[in-house]
Amino acid sequence: MTGHILATLLPVFLIAAAGALYGRLRTTNIATLNTLNMELFVPLLVFAVLADRQAPLSDYAWLGGAAALVVLGSGALLWPLAGRLKLDRRVFLPSMMFNNSGNMGIPLLVFAFGEAALPAAVVVFIVEMLLHFSVGIYMVDARASIARMLRMPIVAASIAGLVVNGAGIDLPGWLLEAMHMLGEVCIPLMLFALGVRLLEVDFGEWRTGLLGALLCPLSGLVIALPLMAILPLDSLQLATLLVFAALPPAVLNYLVAEQYDAEPQRVASLVLIGNLGSLVVMPLVLGATFAFIRAPI
Repeated sequence: MTGHILATLLPVFLIAAAGALYGRLRTTNIATLNTLNMELFVPLLVFAVLADRQAPLSDYAWLGGAAALVVLGSGALLWPLAGRLKLDRRVFLPSMMFNNSGNMGIPLLVFAFGEAALPAAVVVFIVEMLLHFSVGIYMVDARASIARMLRMPIVAASIAGLVVNGAGIDLPGWLLEAMHMLGEVCIPLMLFALGVRLLEVDFGEWRTGLLGALLCPLSGLVIALPLMAILPLDSLQLATLLVFAALPPAVLNYLVAEQYDAEPQRVASLVLIGNLGSLVVMPLVLGATFAFIRAPI
């Protein structure tokens, strides 16, 4: 199983390394790439995942609510600690709250538990994304208005996708396929852009990065474990929630920090070291999942 987990995680670092190598050899306007990702590729991915109705949302209401509590609860739990440690909350807390549920969580869950885990993986990804581009944006920029958030392509795409899914509208297969193909560009492009930005990382912040690598999964698990005991989730949803809670910071935290000028170099350090830490954390979490939860595979 450890080899399977490494096979899922290592491509993340290889793509980022390719970005770093390219950025070393060529002068790259990474801000343009990030804008293209935020305004086109990521919104298309979110809409396509929702609109093709892979996830019957009504069957996963409890799981979606639990995922929201994990995200928000992690921030509430770490808020006083960040103040005590004199960490900039708008830089540190989003990376602790909004995890890598897309480009790491979905493939990891599907690989570990089979295609049956895909709807649950998509649901927690959607919840995390919606919160990231509402609560998360407000945390980074308190001046951001609700109207401005609603005008953001990612939020508009999420709302549109939920409407299509909820109304039972079947879009043409050729249209969904085109959206999926364009949307899937965002994952490697995010990682590539992160690799370029890593050339500017101040590794003098490695202590903060290590702290984040520990607190991100720990805070998520502290919130998730009691929920697993009290909510009516089936075994596969329990496994999904446990893995979701322990995921490292999302690469998207770096994109948001870049767009809102919230110390993107420091956020890149948190993301990089947090994802490196997942090479230790995720095998342990998946091992515990298989030991204590009988999920269908």
